[in-house]
Parts: sequence; C-alpha cells; structure tokens
Amino acid sequence: AGPGQAAMYAGLQELGVANGEDLKETLTNCTEPLKAIEQFQTENGVLLPSLQSALPFLDLHGTPRLEFHQSVFDELREKLLERVSAIALEGKVEERYKKLEDLLEKSFSLVKMPSIQPVVMCVMKHLPKVPEKKLKLVMADKDLYKACAVEVKRQIWQDNQALFGDEVSPLLKQYILEKENTLFSNDISVLHNFFSPSPKTRRQGEVVQKLTQMIGKNVKLYDMVLQFLRTLFLRTRNVHYCTLRAELLMSLHDLEISEICTVDPCHKFTWCLDACIREKFVDNKRARELQGFLDGVKKGQEQVLGDLSMILCDPFAINTLALSTIRHLQDLVGQDTLPRESPDLLLLLRMLSLGQGAWDMIDSQVFKEPKMEAELITKFLPMLMSFVVDDHTFNVDQKLPSDEKGPIPYPSTIPEAFTKFLQENRIACEIGLYYILHITKQRNKNAFLRLLPALVETFSDLAFSDIFLHLLTGNLTLLGDEFALEEFCTSLFDGFFLTACSRKENVHRHVLRLLLHLHHKVAPAKLESLQKALEPTKQSGEAVKELYNQLTEKLELRKPSPAEVTETPSMELPLPTVPTPASR
Repeated sequence: AGPGQAAMYAGLQELGVANGEDLKETLTNCTEPLKAIEQFQTENGVLLPSLQSALPFLDLHGTPRLEFHQSVFDELREKLLERVSAIALEGKVEERYKKLEDLLEKSFSLVKMPSIQPVVMCVMKHLPKVPEKKLKLVMADKDLYKACAVEVKRQIWQDNQALFGDEVSPLLKQYILEKENTLFSNDISVLHNFFSPSPKTRRQGEVVQKLTQMIGKNVKLYDMVLQFLRTLFLRTRNVHYCTLRAELLMSLHDLEISEICTVDPCHKFTWCLDACIREKFVDNKRARELQGFLDGVKKGQEQVLGDLSMILCDPFAINTLALSTIRHLQDLVGQDTLPRESPDLLLLLRMLSLGQGAWDMIDSQVFKEPKMEAELITKFLPMLMSFVVDDHTFNVDQKLPSDEKGPIPYPSTIPEAFTKFLQENRIACEIGLYYILHITKQRNKNAFLRLLPALVETFSDLAFSDIFLHLLTGNLTLLGDEFALEEFCTSLFDGFFLTACSRKENVHRHVLRLLLHLHHKVAPAKLESLQKALEPTKQSGEAVKELYNQLTEKLELRKPSPAEVTETPSMELPLPTVPTPASR
C-alpha cells in the first residue's frame, strides 16, 4: 500500500479494526488465499444475518462488493452526520455535550481517514469547547487545520494571536487595495465616486463578510481584529483602516450579534453616525444624539475617545461632516448668523476635530478631545462665508444694467489669511478643500480659479491626497468646456497639478486619469505641452507608465492621417501679436 492508501486506513488499527495492511499480511502468510479472503470478508463484513443470503444476488447482477459496501458506508455516514447535528440541539446542555465528547474520543483516531474525517469534523464543529489536546493536534497538522470548520478554528485562534494574524493579514491587504483601486479608477464621474456606495452596500464587501464570519460571536477575536486595525493605522496612517473598524462593527450589528455589540462602547455612536453617512448629512436630531454620546464620556473612561476618534476618522464620516459643515455655512449666510452662534455647526467642528486628531490620540495615548482654535470659528469660517457672499454679489451685479464703467470684475485676490489657514490648520484645510469641491460642483469657474492658488501648499499636503484629488477630478468633468481655454488650463495644470507631479506619484496618476477622460476638450497646443510634461521618468511606477501609454494611444488615434492634412506649408515663425489700437 502506498502513502495514499495508508492514509485511507489511518487509525483503524488503534480501534482494533482490520485494514488493508492486515489483509496483505494474511495473504502473504497463508496457503489457501481464497479461503483466507472469504474468512476476512465474513469477519469484517456487515454483520447482518439476513444480508448473507442477499449478497449472492448482487454477485449475479455483477455489482462489485466494493460498490455495495461503499453505498452502505455513505448512507451510514449521512445518517451519522444528521444524528450528530441533532444531538447538538437536544436534551440538557451538559448531556448533549457529554455525548459529543464521548463520540469525539472514540472517533478522533480516524480523523485522517478521508471517508470518516467529515464525521469527526462535524462533532468538533458542534462542541463549544473542543479538548485542548485535540485542538493542538489539529493545529499541528496543516491539512487537518485546513479541513476543520470555522467554529473549531475560532477556538484555535483565540489563544493563538499570531496564527489568527496570519489569516487576517491578507484580507486587510486586499481591503486596502480595493479602496485604492476605487480611488484610482479610470471611470471619472461626478455621480459615481468613492463615496457613492451606501454603508449597507459597503458592508456586503467580501473582506468585511469574511472577517465577520471569522469572528462569529467571539469577543476575543473581535478585540484582536480591532487591535490589528489600530496597530496598522498607527504604522501607516492609512485612514481606510478606520473605515473597516466602523464597517465591521456595523456588519455585526446587522446580524444582531449582541454578544459583541453590547460590549463595544462605540456601538450606539457608530450606529447613529452610520445613519448620517447614509443620508450624507447630520440632521439636528442626530446631531443632538451624537453630542449626547460625546458629553456622556465619564471620568475614567476617556479611553473610549480613542475608539470614537477612529470611527470619526473614517473618510466616509469626514465626508459627511464636511458636507454638512458647508451646508450649514450657506444657511448661516442666508440667516445673517455668525458661525459662533450656531451650536450645530460647533458640534460638527468638534467631531471633525476628534476625527482628524485620531492618529495623534492613539499614538500619544492621551485621551482627551483636541482643543478647538477660536480663530477657526471667529476668522476662518466667516471668511468662507464672505466668499459665498462675493458670489451672490457678483451674480446680482451681472443681472443689473451695466453703467459706463462696464461690468464689475469677479474678485481675483484671496485673503492671505485664507492661504495661511489652509497651511497651518488641519480642520480649516479640510473644510476649505470641501468648499472648493462644492464650488467646482456648482460649475463656479470664477470662484474655483480664485481659490486654486491656495491649494499648492496645504496642511500635510492634503490638497494632493488621493481622496481629494479623486473627488476634484470627478467634479472637474462638469467644467469640461473650460479646458479649451488656455488661461483655465494654465491655472489648473501649471499652477496646481504640475507643481507636485514630480514629487508625488499619486498626483501624476490623477492628472493622467483626468486627461484620459477629458483630452478631447483640451486645446491641442496645451495638450501637446502637457503630454511632454507628464512623460514618465525612470523612477515612475508601473501605474503611471500604463496610464501614460493609454493616453498616448488615445492621442495617436485622434491625430488626422497625413492624407487629410492640407498641403499648404506651415509657417515656421510665429506671427507677431499686433496690439489693438486704444479706443478713442
């Protein structure tokens, strides 16, 4: 018997059941092989008196004994599996588990026998506590570990953080990769962007579902996953880990796993915030509820702020808070009210501040709410409101009959303080960027060009972060027609994008994404100079090279074929620009 056959009979000898090896030995040492085979069949066959007379019938029909025994075996195994599942649900708790433990004790020696293995695995699956010794044996054998049910694996994982980490790690990598692929997706649209899927849809994602299943109702495993997420967030500053933290909790909430939800102090806060994210707005009722949770953090329990800050650092939460802030500011303009007089606005800022301070709080382990700078409320936000007023004023002016002086030009300068705030204050920068996204979405070219220079240097380079550039490129599709204008392209590309392309690969990728989408709108001369400026260098990554090649191909297809080009020789020298005579 080869190694494969040896596995087929693994463990039978320990139970005193004859196996292939025994038959081989009997046949080797006997004088009458046929008699020996008959005796072996009688001793080891199905011991039913009524069967003995029936078996010759099968022989007459040419049915091999193996086929008969196999079908009896399969049938019995099915019955046994059903019985095990039934035992797990009937009688008193101690009794049922006692029966299963006895069954495991008897059958475990056959665990490596492929035909019996499913039964042993089924018994273990239904035992809330598999004996330690058996778990160690399963863990030590790769194939057994692979074959056992997740219910058994959970029992192994809860005392083996490293092994659990090995299982979870590839899922976390996959999750981050999926997020980044969405941000760099070639589909640029203002309607379908990174923030379009609802929270419920996101929780159906493969990684969240797998993690939810791996955790089950096991608080210890849930805590381990949260610890992994915190550690990775600290190590990488990648905010997508914060999203996963919230999604995982809400996925367990959807399944009504109260064993975990009731012990996670962030549960109700996350649940309420989840509803706001779904609506992309924090309404007054929910604002009061969220404030209640923050105000309710008791002395000695401040550590919960670390978790709440991570929930608020989720980009989907930041997006909702920032959009709500912009909406509030517009309402305040209409009501002639200052930001400091709006409690709802102050709460939004408080939550933004807590979310943006998550990394520092978890890193320093100092659990207290970050202090809000008064100038943010007394100077920066009123400045944003004044930009809204500038737009209103300009629009009204446009509609008035123009006097001799001609129409009033749009204000082109920005207060120095605005640029300074964007460079030095994280919350101001976040709100400022969302205001710029807002005016772009409104197709407000004037306001966009006015504020764009402030984006070249921002706090921690936030204006060159993937999430902002993903949203900006989407919104810029609404200003598609402006790309034909030299002034617009120079401000956008030379004045903003190209200032960072060489030092930031992600910016290079986003510009190429935008041009792949809008190249047909860009003035040909400008397109040519952009193509030169965006050529990948030796240091450029594969993604940049791939995008650049795609763009080059598209531009090649657009070029007219030589036959179409008219034969008039082109003038080598540029025409001098003739100044227009001044009107008298």
